[in-house]
Amino acid sequence: MSPSTAGTDRIPYKGLILDFAGVLTQGVYQAHEAWCAATGLAPHAWRATLGTHPEAQAHYRALEVGEMSQPEFNRRTAALLGLDDDENLMGRVWAGVRPAAGMIALAKAARSAGYVVAMLSNSFGLDPYDPYAHIGVRDLFDVTVISELEGIAKPEPAIYQRTLDRMGLAGAECVFADDHLANLPPAESLGIHTVHVADPETAAATLAALLGVRPSGPA
Repeated sequence: MSPSTAGTDRIPYKGLILDFAGVLTQGVYQAHEAWCAATGLAPHAWRATLGTHPEAQAHYRALEVGEMSQPEFNRRTAALLGLDDDENLMGRVWAGVRPAAGMIALAKAARSAGYVVAMLSNSFGLDPYDPYAHIGVRDLFDVTVISELEGIAKPEPAIYQRTLDRMGLAGAECVFADDHLANLPPAESLGIHTVHVADPETAAATLAALLGVRPSGPA
């Protein structure tokens, strides 16, 4: 089955590419803040450390491309936070993050309608904490591209082209949704139509209208 399109003056969309964190998940910052508070840290300690501390930023970049293991990242980051316990740190920080039900329903509906559905995700480790298994999206996609396994991460243009190649589609045939604005221009340069995700549920409705699909769950 092939996806349909209302118009005939353009190449119909045939593929949907979704980011993971902030797109297929919801409540990320709230979960991180709750963990910080429960651990005795300032509510924004996790986000501030990863976002502004030079060592933490370098560790995270290495984690994204598979140059540092998650346990090693946990150890180094716990020390920067002043914590003695680094056991499964990433898993504990992410424990309260929830699936974005509307976006997951949208992905299922798009795949059922004949779209090739892919996930393009910058990794934050797969072991011992596997975020994709935690959120339950492991079997949702035809194509899965995870930066840790590729050795490159968004916004490097090559990872977008790699995703298209594995989908067997041209950029103009695809729609890409991501919550980080910096990740959109490389996709656009390949002709991919982009959607910035500020809220997963609102974006799911936008994508459903764009693709002409009707999710069976909330969207």
